[in-house]
Amino acid sequence: MERNNNSMLMEFVLVGLSAHPKLQTVFFLLILWMYVMILLGNGILVSVIIYDFHLHTPMYFFLCNLSFLDICYTSSSVPLILDSFLTVRKTVPFSGCMVQMFLAFAMGVTECVLLGMMAFDRYVAICYPLRYSDIMTKGVYVSMAAVSWVSGLIDSVIQTSLAMHLPFCTNNVIHHFVCEILAILKLACADISINVISMAGSNLIVIIIPVLVILISYICIVSTILKIPSTEGKRKAFSTCSAHLTVVITFYGTIFFMYAKPKSKSSADADSQDIGEALISLFYGVVTPMLNPLIYSLRNKDVKTAIKNFLHRKTFSDDI
Repeated sequence: MERNNNSMLMEFVLVGLSAHPKLQTVFFLLILWMYVMILLGNGILVSVIIYDFHLHTPMYFFLCNLSFLDICYTSSSVPLILDSFLTVRKTVPFSGCMVQMFLAFAMGVTECVLLGMMAFDRYVAICYPLRYSDIMTKGVYVSMAAVSWVSGLIDSVIQTSLAMHLPFCTNNVIHHFVCEILAILKLACADISINVISMAGSNLIVIIIPVLVILISYICIVSTILKIPSTEGKRKAFSTCSAHLTVVITFYGTIFFMYAKPKSKSSADADSQDIGEALISLFYGVVTPMLNPLIYSLRNKDVKTAIKNFLHRKTFSDDI
C-alpha cells in the first residue's frame, strides 16, 4: 500500500462519549453487564444445542451458529468500547482499527445472510412438513451455514481492503465507539466513490436479497398457516416462527438505518448526529445479541427443557 507522508496515519482517536464524561461511567457498567449476559446466554445456548441430541435439527443448528456469531461479533468490538470508556486518550492503532473493522463487518454480513437461511428453513418446515427431512438434509443445512460465513468473510475482505487503500490526512478523529466503516470513510481525504458503489452493491447482495427471501418465505408461511383448520395448529405453527421474526425485525431495523444509504465524505453530518448514529450502532451491536438467546429460549419449550437438563446434569457432575 503506497502512502505519502501527508496521508500516513499511525492511529485513530475514538470520540465516543468524550463530551459526556458522566455518561461514560454509566455506559461502561451497562455495557459490561450486557457483555457478560451475551457471553453467558449465548454460551449456554451453544452448549445446550451441542449437548442435547434432541436439538440436533436444522433449526437449532442455525440457532447455534447465530449464538456463536453473536459471541464473535460482540467480542470483536465490546472490549474496545469498554477500553475507550476507561482511557483518557481513546486511541487505536491503524492496523488494530482495520482488524476490528474487518471482524465486525464480517460478522454483521454473516448474520444478514444467516437470518435469510433461517427463514428459508422455517418456510420448508411449515409449507412442506412431510418433505422437510428430505429437503433439509445435513449436507444442505451445513452448506447453507457455510455459505453465510464465507459470504461475510469475502465481503469484509473487499470492503476493508478498499478502505485501507484510502489516503487519510490530518483528521484522525472517529465520531464513534469503534472503528465502524462508515465513520472511517468520512475521514478519507480522497474520492470515495468506489467505496460507496461497493457498499451499495454489498447492500444489495447481503441485505436486500436476504430480506426478499425472508419476506417471500413469511408470505408463504402465513398463507399456509391460515389454511390450517384448527386454532391450536395455527398457534403452534406461528410459535415456531415468532422468535425468528422478532430477531429479524430487531436486527434489520437497526442495520437498515445505518447501512442502507452509504454517505460520501462531502455529506458528513454534525457531531451530534454522528453520536446518535453511534448509539444506534451500539444498540445493534450489544442489545440485539443479548436479546437473541432470551427470545429463542423463553418462547421455546424444547430449549427451556434442554437448558434445565443441562444445568441439572452439570450440577450433578460437580457434586460427584
